[in-house]
Amino acid sequence: MNKLLECKNLDVVVAGRCLVERLDLPLYLGQMTCLLGENGSGKTSTLHTLAGLLPYTSGQVLVADQPLGQWKRRDLAKKLGLLMQDNEDAFPTTVLETALIGRHPHLGMFSWESRQDALLAENALSALGLGGLEKRQVDTLSGGERRRLAIATLWIQDPDILLLDEPINHLDPRHQLQILRQLRQLADQGKTVLASLHDINLAKRFFDQALLLSGDGAWQSGPSREVLVASNLQEIFHTRFTSITHAGDEYLVAT
Repeated sequence: MNKLLECKNLDVVVAGRCLVERLDLPLYLGQMTCLLGENGSGKTSTLHTLAGLLPYTSGQVLVADQPLGQWKRRDLAKKLGLLMQDNEDAFPTTVLETALIGRHPHLGMFSWESRQDALLAENALSALGLGGLEKRQVDTLSGGERRRLAIATLWIQDPDILLLDEPINHLDPRHQLQILRQLRQLADQGKTVLASLHDINLAKRFFDQALLLSGDGAWQSGPSREVLVASNLQEIFHTRFTSITHAGDEYLVAT
């Protein structure tokens, strides 16, 4: 399998505190990996480090076998995209104008979006249930609609590696499943997905691999069905988990 993103002996340090120590994590083409841990355990910081937004002094991050620091930002944006946990609207824009931001890495320095770019944006918006809202001002959208707009913007950026910080945050159950199914489809088409989330059962259902963060430097990774078990979850979340079987599937519930 081809490794699109890999970190070796990586330390994630914030304000002098080592949240993740000597992380070794290969992310393969076509693979979905979930990132779980308590609030403050380093999930966002890890994603930002892998995206090049936070510096690291120990270890290495490779994107397509090339050190992260050697990538030009425009070229990196074609290869790797990041969905932030929260999006702020600095300027008043429409839904379509915001979605088209995702095409900027693919445009020349003095180029404008083409009709083809607009069609890509319109198709992405429609697929995420935002069709017909293209002319709406972003500040009139609900929290869930804004979240889906942010995902649509990343979608039309079309990176090979998608790093997503709580992609189903603010979404109702129907749209949570919609987003995860579409991410699964992108992975099946050859994309690499790393996403943080809090729903353990959805993580088991949709993700191939899991990375658990303890927040004190310790971590554990492996196939999601093997890693996402009650004993591991009790250790990192400091609460009891009960296993419930329904229709042949196991569900883990905090009790």
